[in-house]
Amino acid sequence: MILKKNTIFVLFLSVLFLQSAYSQKYNAVDNIVLKYPKQFSSTEKLAERIEKDFTSDYDKARAIYCWIAFNISYDLATYLNPPRARGFSYTTELDKQQKIKLQNDKDLQKVFKTRKAVCEGFTLLYRHLAGLVGLKCEIVRGDSKTRLNDIGRQNTTSNHAWNVVLADGKWRLVDVTWGEGYYDQSKRKLAKDFTDIYFDTNPSYFFAKHFPDSGTYLGDELSKSDFLNAPLIYNKTIEGDYEIMAPQSGTIAVKKGDKVTFRIKNISKTAVLFYLNQKNQTVRIENSKERGESLEFQVTFDQNIGQYLTFYLDKSSIVSFKVIQK
Repeated sequence: MILKKNTIFVLFLSVLFLQSAYSQKYNAVDNIVLKYPKQFSSTEKLAERIEKDFTSDYDKARAIYCWIAFNISYDLATYLNPPRARGFSYTTELDKQQKIKLQNDKDLQKVFKTRKAVCEGFTLLYRHLAGLVGLKCEIVRGDSKTRLNDIGRQNTTSNHAWNVVLADGKWRLVDVTWGEGYYDQSKRKLAKDFTDIYFDTNPSYFFAKHFPDSGTYLGDELSKSDFLNAPLIYNKTIEGDYEIMAPQSGTIAVKKGDKVTFRIKNISKTAVLFYLNQKNQTVRIENSKERGESLEFQVTFDQNIGQYLTFYLDKSSIVSFKVIQK
């Protein structure tokens, strides 16, 4: 769920500044799912249709992602006024797990019926549909990095949920909540705006914006320090594979007059790359050099650069840094 006009809205009203919209792109799977009826009588009927139309595990996993993103909307009202936490008693661990499953089943069926959810509902429905078409799928809970003031945070918090699905012998990272749409700040309402970048996302990009509570992925330990201290990247960064090669730290400590070198992958010298100073004036990057597949340039820090420095490619933000004046 994304806030346009310089803000992104995701799970738990995380606000991501300076995010621009990008064009919708549908592949063959998406176009088939777009033609599905608006209503299915049950999740089983939807799963049957997906199994009928697609043979590979990968296409089935993508079809589920697309159907949820096309048909389920972020439930802003529930987020703003969350229901009271539900408690229950149990006698054994088996009894506990059975009651949790019963409640989860009720929740996902409610999502399927009402077509509204917060992230937990998105992940529950995705896992359920994946199971119905024979895919192994899990829910992962953890932290999300979406705001400028997330750069250099001291610790992580559990505020988001996503899925991993096993398709064609490989675990795929999926965050359908973030693929669903955005909150239009200017119109103050939700709008659908499908993106596929959070289906089978490259782990290096995915974990720049997500950190699991377990601190691990597929048995490998992830760096909490890298997650907390790296620059803030945006959807456009992932879409264009604009890897931030330097600086690798999201916090830049400078004195007035210091020059800092930046390198970003897959950007050409002819690209319109710029930042906004504190006066909201556009400062075009003009001293750039192409080095292999990356663009290298320097920025001189003066009093006109504020607490955060965000670079834009054309009209889309691609990376932000926190600036600390020495």
